[in-house]
Amino acid sequence: MTATILVADDDAAIRTVLNQALTRAGYDVRITSNAATLWRWISAGEGDLVVTDVVMPDENAFDLLPRIKKSRPELPVLVMSAQNTFMTAIKASEKGAYDYLPKPFDLTELIAIIGRALAEPKRKPAKLDDDTQDGMPLVGRSAAMQEIYRVLARLMQTDLTLMITGESGTGKELVARALHDYGKRRNGPFVAINMAAIPRDLIESELFGHEKGAFTGAQNRSTGRFEQAEGGTLFLDEIGDMPMDAQTRLLRVLQQGEYTTVGGRTPIRTDVRIVAATNKDLKQLINQGLFREDLYYRLNVVPLRLPPLRDRAEDIPDLVRHFMQIGEKEGLDAKRFDNEALDIMKGYAWPGNVRELENLVRRLMALYPQDVITREIIEAELRADVPDSPIDKMGARTGSLTIAQAVEENMRTYFAGFGDSLPPPGLYDRVLTEMEYPLILAALTATRGNQIKAADLLGLNRNTLRKKIRELGVSVYRSSRTA
Repeated sequence: MTATILVADDDAAIRTVLNQALTRAGYDVRITSNAATLWRWISAGEGDLVVTDVVMPDENAFDLLPRIKKSRPELPVLVMSAQNTFMTAIKASEKGAYDYLPKPFDLTELIAIIGRALAEPKRKPAKLDDDTQDGMPLVGRSAAMQEIYRVLARLMQTDLTLMITGESGTGKELVARALHDYGKRRNGPFVAINMAAIPRDLIESELFGHEKGAFTGAQNRSTGRFEQAEGGTLFLDEIGDMPMDAQTRLLRVLQQGEYTTVGGRTPIRTDVRIVAATNKDLKQLINQGLFREDLYYRLNVVPLRLPPLRDRAEDIPDLVRHFMQIGEKEGLDAKRFDNEALDIMKGYAWPGNVRELENLVRRLMALYPQDVITREIIEAELRADVPDSPIDKMGARTGSLTIAQAVEENMRTYFAGFGDSLPPPGLYDRVLTEMEYPLILAALTATRGNQIKAADLLGLNRNTLRKKIRELGVSVYRSSRTA
């Protein structure tokens, strides 16, 4: 029997497109421009699936959804919206929608989702508390952020382990906190630990706790982060910096759901959700013998890569407004950015990503008396962040950091993470190794995978380059065009 799709949208053009596409896909389609008619059809038991816009002339779909789920809990509802925010995706999930599609959407994807929904209807998600609907933990309306919102909305009511990757400053901890604050473990604790900021010989004690007398200086029993996060979420930041012994202990927790304290003998059962994050290439570390492959696959159940800010520059105006609102609440003077200033910011490379943008907005609000932030102010600030250098010809583009400056900036951030302590020994070799991979990858990409040209570009012997490609696990770029 042909399934019947009920479509509700106040935009006549969208109704026409959906009617034609779904009819061609073999479905019976009924279309309406208002929520009242849609509800009348649903109440009468009509339709096998609903596709509805959020905002309609007579009623918001989020107000209608609870009645639909109460009346016909088995009826899949797909929600469309031009209000493409994190909270829209979360509300759609919380109200019981099968899926959420930001406008504009891909018709092929919509039809595929409809097919899955009709074959395997999803369960209704657990309801969130009303007070969790306030605020905006993640900001951006770009296509890249929309996909992140959709993934997070699907994960909220699960305990699946998440691996977040992305450059420094892209907001990995913010994503982990959003997943916790809006998920099933929101009433439990959120505990974060940065592996790069803790001396390597203390990481196991920090994670699992230790017994009195377990090592020199252990005068009392100490609880670890697993115990502190019981019933909640444990965020393991910079997981690539975890030493091998601690990796082995963590693997046991993920496999068996229990651990022992340092110096302890009795296994302790644990109930925490693990969210890990890194700005490193873990597969490269596996090839170098620095990260366990079995642990990688245990952590990488659901991979989520956060885009760098330069790849979602259209989100910069929203982010600027967001950071200004925070600054105003903290007592900083209100400002306005003119369009030319925003255009300059959209064209900047943002090596420090969202964190760098936030710092810039705060600095402008605090130090400049002008009510309007102009192009000239932004250009001066960004130039100040990139001082003249003897190798400034190697800068990626105007307003971006040079290679030397980027390394210096990252090393300052790296050392700052250790506070008053120092990084573990072997820093020189680690930095050189980590720089080799992106350098060789960039050369191969620039030469469309031609290893002879890449070797010449790098000033290396061809056999040396081949050896390094194998050792580092570099994916050789191949051009789609005929050479």
